Amino acid sequence: MSDRPEQQDTQQPIEQIIAGRISKLQKIREAGVNPFPYRFERTHTTLQALEKYDILADNETEIKIAGRIMSIRRMGKALFFHLQDEFGRLQAYVKKNVVGDELWNLFGLFDIGDIIGLTGSMFTTKTGEKTIRVQKFDLLTKSLHPLPEKFHGLTDKETRYRRRYADLIANPDVRETFKLRSKIIAAIRDFLNDRGFIEVETPILQPLYGGGAAVPFETYHNKLDMKLYLRIADELYLKRLIIGGFEKVWEFCKDFRNEGMDRLHNPEFSMIELYQAYADYNDIMELVEDLLRHMVKTVRGTTMIEYEGKKIDFGPPFKRIAMLESIREKGGPDLSDFNFERALKLAREAGMDTTKLINHGKVIAAFFENLVEPHLISPTFVVDFPRDISPLAKVHRDNPNLAERFELFIAGMECGNAFSELNDPIDQEKRFINQGKVAEAGDEEAHQLDRDFITALKFGMPPTGGLGIGIDRLVMVLTDSHSIRDVIFFPQMRPESGKTAGGEKPDKE
Repeated sequence: MSDRPEQQDTQQPIEQIIAGRISKLQKIREAGVNPFPYRFERTHTTLQALEKYDILADNETEIKIAGRIMSIRRMGKALFFHLQDEFGRLQAYVKKNVVGDELWNLFGLFDIGDIIGLTGSMFTTKTGEKTIRVQKFDLLTKSLHPLPEKFHGLTDKETRYRRRYADLIANPDVRETFKLRSKIIAAIRDFLNDRGFIEVETPILQPLYGGGAAVPFETYHNKLDMKLYLRIADELYLKRLIIGGFEKVWEFCKDFRNEGMDRLHNPEFSMIELYQAYADYNDIMELVEDLLRHMVKTVRGTTMIEYEGKKIDFGPPFKRIAMLESIREKGGPDLSDFNFERALKLAREAGMDTTKLINHGKVIAAFFENLVEPHLISPTFVVDFPRDISPLAKVHRDNPNLAERFELFIAGMECGNAFSELNDPIDQEKRFINQGKVAEAGDEEAHQLDRDFITALKFGMPPTGGLGIGIDRLVMVLTDSHSIRDVIFFPQMRPESGKTAGGEKPDKE
């Protein structure tokens, strides 16, 4: 036997490799071994075995660990291999005269990727590596598909996203990203629970979509004989709960928007939305600062992080800047006169596509996105949006052309959106009707008229501050991930060439 590491033969066609493994599977069964047993009772993870090494080695304690074979190095009548579980890797040492001929021959049918259980004791090799000396092993799962790219990890982005299970096996650091995601959500949940917010659930299937500016996904309910939509936001249902008497509600939600896909957008995404009675957008800004500072400190141990080479500190008070002022600061035009024709002319002169700039607010937003947004690296509240692109927010108390709305920007990305919520049912109905005119003008993202929501508002909603925060983008920032696909287990992907979305070649018609 060679003393070099055993590698998978990726030069062979994949069908041939799988056929070879199926042949080994049959030989294992013929040897009377079940290649897919029901359970294995382990005593330690790989991490626990390493952390408790001194006690385990001194007492020659028998331990049981389990995991996936990631490498094999055969040396005559002995072999070394590395075992990987969720928590790390551990070297194992097998000697023929210890395990016996039967198990030794059985191991000859194992491949990289097989999952096995080991029984043995800890020791240190001559090279100083902490290792388990195997007394016995059990095959727990025979792997029929080779792992990606030998020992070098899975590097092709498209394959990583499409086959996340293989990515997680080959790139253990990816698991750390998703563990941190879980901690971020837990820290947010703990903070809001401590602040007296009640976690609720609202419908994903909705007869009318609303609460955001987006194109929805459509579906159909056969029994009700009606079209339904996957929600684009939770807002209008959560406000109904405020009307019903709850004063602080929040939801961790999956929302769906039938829009393009890029590094910041996935059609299915995660958010939190919250609403607090007797509060306005200033109160919500303070809440967001406290929430994010707590979350970052909890999951990272410090308020200072780094994203794509840039230091971002959540410790100091977040900067606040008005949208119109921010455009002027970056050398853009003064658009505070709300002269739509003039603004449109300036947009054309700036080389913008004005096809969808159907009102003054959209022109302002376009200048902001081009001139300001990429430069907002430190946490920044951009406040006081144009009223005509904020149909669910209260009119600004000092300027009737503006709305009391802010968006939170971090690392050049919009990560949150909040309002002093509009609670005047007459004004809200007029704005919905106006949105209908906007839709007729060609804006697919315009709000629909939700008459039941208007009826709910007529019962009376107290002054309320509301907030939506994108979880995926927060995770991007906290894990230094460039793309939203890096922080979603299973991002939406186009079907592979010549295959259906399920991965199989389509049937010929």
